Amino acid sequence: MTNNAKLGVAVVGCGQIGARRAETAARHPGSELRLAVDTNAEAAGELAARYGARVSSDWRAALKDDSIGIVMAATPNALLRDIAASALESGKHVLIEKPMGRNAADAAAIAAAAQRSGKTLKVGFNHRYHPALMKAHELFAAGAIGTLINIRARYGHGSRPGYEREWRANAELAGGGELTDQGVHLIDLIHWFAGLPKDVFAYAQTAVWPIAPLEDNAFALLRYDGGVVASFHTSWTQWKNLFSFEIFGTGGSISAEGLGGSYGPEHLTLSKRNPRGGAPAVETFAFEDTDRSWELEWQDFMRAIVDQNPYWGTPADGVAAMNVLSALYASIESGKPVTL
Repeated sequence: MTNNAKLGVAVVGCGQIGARRAETAARHPGSELRLAVDTNAEAAGELAARYGARVSSDWRAALKDDSIGIVMAATPNALLRDIAASALESGKHVLIEKPMGRNAADAAAIAAAAQRSGKTLKVGFNHRYHPALMKAHELFAAGAIGTLINIRARYGHGSRPGYEREWRANAELAGGGELTDQGVHLIDLIHWFAGLPKDVFAYAQTAVWPIAPLEDNAFALLRYDGGVVASFHTSWTQWKNLFSFEIFGTGGSISAEGLGGSYGPEHLTLSKRNPRGGAPAVETFAFEDTDRSWELEWQDFMRAIVDQNPYWGTPADGVAAMNVLSALYASIESGKPVTL
């Protein structure tokens, strides 16, 4: 594929995640970064210089540029609705970071814009592309642990000094605290394995970080027709970074741990129930300590655009996660279970 045939990409938001997204686009043979957008001129200039792209402080410049086929939005949650909907209506394909806006209304509006435009919209649920989780889903779908009984997940980090002054601690910009930030990944993964719950219940804490009314910890229960239950705890007071996702079935269990880097190497344990009782038969899978989820996600996105292949992180996936998230916050506020 020649440079002229490559899809031009604009990245809106040149922070850590935007830079990572820009790198994946630049490395793919079918795309190249052509515009870096940020109100922080230094961040945009540095990223643009790295990949030979142009610079703008206004995301609307990407909409008017015929050389741009894809807009990536890696901004605070409050900006995602306007950027994504406008880009789609301007004929651009769009990848936005999770979550799909600040709330369910934002998600529905973005999904409606995608439907009207006919363009590909992808929500950045990159955790589905971690090899341990992909292997877990493959084993589960093949019936390796029988019928689903329950799911248990934990995810968290210890934050950093000054976190309360960052945009994720601003209710207007973020929409929610840790439940929104990392919790939405767990909601999406649970949805991937179990579908949509019947009802949900949650508690939240603001235990350490001075970010009220936002939460630095959340505890959730999701109940399904047929009796399946999923639970998770997501935390900004997990002083040593941790990721754990466990699926239990009538014939065994699957446990995916780690995300690479500071979360530790990814590995998966398949435990097959011993029908006579006693210890199960255990098989372990280890994966390299390099996070390739962003690269694999971009490849999936490009296949969806070029070949119209099915993909993960669809508008429906994003809306589903935001609907569950909204129900969890409603439960926290009311102190009661909420039916979806």
